[in-house]
Amino acid sequence: MDLDPAIAKTLAGVSTATLTTVLLKKGLRNVWIRRAKPLRPGQPRLVGRAFTLRFVPAREDLATPESWSSPRSTRAAIEDMPAGCVTVVDAMGVTDAGIFGDILCARMARRGVAALVTDGVVRDVAGVLATGLPVWCQGAAAPPSVGGLTFVDWQEPIACGGVAVFPDDVVVVDEDGAVLIPRAMLDPVVGMAAEQEKLETWIMSEVEKGAALPGLYPPNEEAKARYEAWSAKG
Repeated sequence: MDLDPAIAKTLAGVSTATLTTVLLKKGLRNVWIRRAKPLRPGQPRLVGRAFTLRFVPAREDLATPESWSSPRSTRAAIEDMPAGCVTVVDAMGVTDAGIFGDILCARMARRGVAALVTDGVVRDVAGVLATGLPVWCQGAAAPPSVGGLTFVDWQEPIACGGVAVFPDDVVVVDEDGAVLIPRAMLDPVVGMAAEQEKLETWIMSEVEKGAALPGLYPPNEEAKARYEAWSAKG
């Protein structure tokens, strides 16, 4: 399912910090994917539908180099990834086996994948960086995935960084990490997030002018009136 370009544009202007606040107001506390950090400083904020992959613990009869040629492999999964998706990988937090290396990431970049998010690690890190694919993970490890993990399937519900991720949920990533928006809540969250970001921009401008925080953040009725007057001016 493609993400509406207008929604993607709006979310690209909203920080993950703001999104967690909005989702909290909607009753969702567990939306920030733990241990998924930008592999390269300065990666842009990106938005996309979640394309999920799942690993389980390594089992010696299944986690073998031969499994890479299986029809149910990470290689096959990559060929199903649509352009613009955010690939979210449940690696169970394992840090001593890299789920993807430079060749797989290069193929993902060529297919137009927006970003890779995982609670695990990658390998061939210099090569991964050279592909230009934005990655959020725990870091790098030399051993291959089969050294510690068994690949199971793709496009099914997963747990990544302690967050339940379903295919086609929306993921936003920036310098603060990765935040999930449930697909069924997308429209109301987008509207609230855009307004919250605008409000916080105004609050910051007031702070820069020397305003005190009590009554401003969060705004009382007087501050809300001043904000609305400011907002009406465009």
